[in-house]
Amino acid sequence: MPLIVSYATPDGPRVGLVVNNTIHTCQGDPFADDTLTPGQPVMPLQAAQLLPPVQPSKIVCLGRNYAAHAAEHSAAVPDEPMLFFKPPSALIGHEQTITFSKAFGRVDQEAELAVIIKTPARNVSREEVLAVVLGYTCANDVSARVYQQKDGQWGRAKGFDTFCPLGPWINTELKDPSDLSIRAYVNGDIRQDSRTSRMVFDVPALIVFISGVMTLLPGDIILTGTPAGVSELHHGDVVEIEIEGIGRLRNPVQVTG
Repeated sequence: MPLIVSYATPDGPRVGLVVNNTIHTCQGDPFADDTLTPGQPVMPLQAAQLLPPVQPSKIVCLGRNYAAHAAEHSAAVPDEPMLFFKPPSALIGHEQTITFSKAFGRVDQEAELAVIIKTPARNVSREEVLAVVLGYTCANDVSARVYQQKDGQWGRAKGFDTFCPLGPWINTELKDPSDLSIRAYVNGDIRQDSRTSRMVFDVPALIVFISGVMTLLPGDIILTGTPAGVSELHHGDVVEIEIEGIGRLRNPVQVTG
């Protein structure tokens, strides 16, 4: 199945399939059909304004799911997955701008593997996990550290508009996310460099746990946690999240005020 993208048109967002660096119309529903067929070519991929590839009902996030990241914040590794949420209004796409005020203080990038849910999922067993996953993409859990420490919970610190870059597409052919390289670059310099095999709780365990708490709906996103190496973002920076087998998500940074 080709890569799934969402792209802007004068008539609103459209879902497309990428074949040989060209966006084609999508024949079929990604959340209903097991097979999607590329239709007519629309435009070269590099000419498109890419949007977040899905519009979820919720973005479920994991805290401290890499032991080294927990250690760099002097925090304990949790006994169970630690859940928090980002609002869908935080989403932006590939090449869209992360924007925040200098009054926020320190704001960091966090490279994360994102899981996209395909079908309604409630009390999923480990053996059923593959059937409820549409695919995987790159995410950046942008975080305002001052508010994270001040509030004692993370809704504000991680919920600002533009604080959830996602994309550039969904890879539906990636079936095993258990040991992928995950990196973050700022202005071309590597800041995070790890592997998904270092997660405390792997993707199947996360889906089993979360679906035991709440119903996951088609298009919902799970952000699986970030490895060590988070760093402060500044005006004019360009941050990139690269995950093996998926691609590279790129976003410039604008600091206002």
